[in-house]
Amino acid sequence: MARARDMEFREVAETFQALERITARTQLTLILVKLFKDTPVEVIDKVVYLIQGKLGPDWKGIPELGVGEKFLIKAISSAYRVSEDSVVKLSKSVGDLGEVAEKLARQFQDKKAGLLAFAGVKGKLTVSRVFDSLLKIAYATGEGSRDVKIRLVSGLLVDAEPLEAKYIVRFVEGRLRLGVGDATVLDALSVAFGGGAQSRPIVERAYNLRADLGMIARIVAGEGVEALAKITPVVGVPIRPMLAERGKDPGEILEKAGMKAIVEYKYDGERAQIHKDGERVTIFSRRLENITFRYPDVVEMAKEGLKAGKAIVEGEIVAYDPETGELKPFQELMHRKRKHEVERIAKEIPVKVFLFDALYRDGEDLTDKLLPERRKALEEMVVESDNWAIANYVEIEDPESLNKFFLEAVSEGAEGVMVKAVHNESFYVAGARGWLWIKYKRDYKSEMADTVDLVVVGAFYGKGKRGGKLSSLLMAAYDPKADVFKTVCKMATGFTDEELDNMNEMLKQHIIKHKHPRVDSKLKPDVWVNPVYVAEVLGAELTLSPTHTCGIDKIRAGVGVSIRFPRFIRWRPDKSPEDATTEDEIIEMYRRQLKKIEEEQAPETEQA
Repeated sequence: MARARDMEFREVAETFQALERITARTQLTLILVKLFKDTPVEVIDKVVYLIQGKLGPDWKGIPELGVGEKFLIKAISSAYRVSEDSVVKLSKSVGDLGEVAEKLARQFQDKKAGLLAFAGVKGKLTVSRVFDSLLKIAYATGEGSRDVKIRLVSGLLVDAEPLEAKYIVRFVEGRLRLGVGDATVLDALSVAFGGGAQSRPIVERAYNLRADLGMIARIVAGEGVEALAKITPVVGVPIRPMLAERGKDPGEILEKAGMKAIVEYKYDGERAQIHKDGERVTIFSRRLENITFRYPDVVEMAKEGLKAGKAIVEGEIVAYDPETGELKPFQELMHRKRKHEVERIAKEIPVKVFLFDALYRDGEDLTDKLLPERRKALEEMVVESDNWAIANYVEIEDPESLNKFFLEAVSEGAEGVMVKAVHNESFYVAGARGWLWIKYKRDYKSEMADTVDLVVVGAFYGKGKRGGKLSSLLMAAYDPKADVFKTVCKMATGFTDEELDNMNEMLKQHIIKHKHPRVDSKLKPDVWVNPVYVAEVLGAELTLSPTHTCGIDKIRAGVGVSIRFPRFIRWRPDKSPEDATTEDEIIEMYRRQLKKIEEEQAPETEQA
């Protein structure tokens, strides 16, 4: 039997170094194309995970490595036969443990070179050894696990070349800073194995149906893009959720939807994708994290309330008051995040589940069915109960009916409504945002009473009592067409002292030396930050700005759109950076604001 091929980790480390020095996305893609073409199919999934800074997709729930700075210092000290104090001193001087490891590895390499040459041995790290060792580190638990983790890291560093040591340490720290997003990896896979950009939609759809970049890479590298075209949903593997645009005017919303739509309550809860395989139920969040442990009650509801052997459905989990039946806000569900006393918390904070879509049923892929067909399948599957039901909905064809149903939804505790097209293109477009689904929320009734979700891309140090602390954030909206984050505002208000302290700790791990390749900014903050954190922001109004890049040249030449007097509301850990408010949404909000101002200022005779 032929042995599986492997790859020297050195090639990956050299690619990491090249990626770190690049700021243009096209160049990042070309570098990845070369790496993927040079990578044996047997390990390409591991290479992709390493590029992502992960050991697998988030939904697999692989534990964190659990090797903090103190343990890393011990591992470096052990590997290179120097004191921990020496490592600490060098770290303070260099400011980067990865570079410390690289420097000490070079010195250590010179010492051991003669011995290795005399023995006829040259230790080389492979991708498999590095990846498998990292997995062992992640899963090491119990008594003695600390020593096991240190020993495994140290063992890798002993055999690592200096550049390899640098990136092993940075990976363990969670500070790779490569500037590569999932979209760039998909581009590179399309070019490397699909013949170019024409295969990109096939590669992307496969990824949207099987949210595992490593798996997609292995299939396309080994079997070709034709194999990806045949991919369908699998129970237990989350599907990337379909996303909605936002609207404010009922007439315009209905026009965008095709003048006929299903309109359902939009609940203020946690979006959930529920997978049932016999008696096994798995629940994934909007970000595709496995959150089954939080909702043992929902697991039982799904077992009893889904008439299918295998099924994937979507719904909203909403907290409620069992005494009044009143729905509670999203924040109430945050208590469900605790991993201890889950059963007690479930009783203290009971939930209802409102289902709104069906994606799979007993071997049938429903994502390529129109919404009316999916809705029919959902109704056939669901056995409703007090806490397990299909979201309240109606079919409408006129703006007046839409507005009436909207007001009804709000009066019953919903955020607003979702307007969903039912025409002959109303497929479930996994992972995409579009006008097939449109959010119409109550706070859209007045501009910037509606919050937006923005991404942190930089930060500024404060003055006075905030001196020495990062106290102002550079916030950005997402442009999915270019896969970049464009600045909208600087935000310095809304934080408590405790939140400021926590924020400084959060950002510390994601500060980078240069602007991230996926960030478009005219402003230069005191520190650049990896675009990983999403915050909910409320402002006074939207205004034109020559200093921000969101909407640049879209309203007026040379200026973008900015938020005036932005205020921090809360962090949104349930949203990924790509789920943030888009540039197009910000532009549309500005245009609506401008239209309203013009209407209010128009003379009465002109309006008559």
